[in-house]
Amino acid sequence: MKKKPFQVIYEDNHLLIVNKEPGILVQGDRTGDTTLLTVLKEYIKEKYNKPGEVFLGLVHRLDRPVSGLVVFARTSKALERMNEIFRKRQVQKTYWAVVRQKPPKTTDRLVNWLVKDEQKNQVTVYEYEAPNSQRAELSYRVLGRINEHYLLEVTPVTGRPHQIRSQLAHMGCPIRGDVKYGYDRAVADKKIYLHARRLYFLHPVKKEPLICKAALPADPFWEEFLELDDENYKDKNMDFIFG
Repeated sequence: MKKKPFQVIYEDNHLLIVNKEPGILVQGDRTGDTTLLTVLKEYIKEKYNKPGEVFLGLVHRLDRPVSGLVVFARTSKALERMNEIFRKRQVQKTYWAVVRQKPPKTTDRLVNWLVKDEQKNQVTVYEYEAPNSQRAELSYRVLGRINEHYLLEVTPVTGRPHQIRSQLAHMGCPIRGDVKYGYDRAVADKKIYLHARRLYFLHPVKKEPLICKAALPADPFWEEFLELDDENYKDKNMDFIFG
């Protein structure tokens, strides 16, 4: 039996949150390859014996070579509310990234402007507000060093395409395996070492704080970095909400 490209992290009548394997598309593109959205609709159809078309709304995306948490809404009401939560930045997203170059600082905030080339599916990073650019902001901190590589905890404030990948590369720290943004060689399965590790927000219907955490991919290189996890949740008074 073929291994499923996801693990369910949280599921109720309103939301489905999964840990995505690297390599699967979240939604369709010109390749026509199978998507996580399609696979999850089949999962719901089978699990709940649902006739007809299954509703499943995509709240946000992860790039194909990236692993980790992806949020889907099981009702149109939940989708509308989750879209609002993400639009207002009332969500804390925490990523892990592995880089080989030592970052300039142990902790820092990066602000850049990104311009996306749709044909190449690649963004260019600027230090100033260039024409047709979008402002991108994130903060990072170095959790430690293992195997001649550094583990960064990255908290994006904005949610731009390829934001973490391009901003870290612009800083001189391309993510392991990310040849599109300057890493010197690809790794197995064309994955990159960027993982959507944690999500924290108020449930759109129940209004209860929801913390989700995604296990790392089954990869010996990744797993050695687990000892650096310090469980630094920002869960007091919802102080992660960005204005």
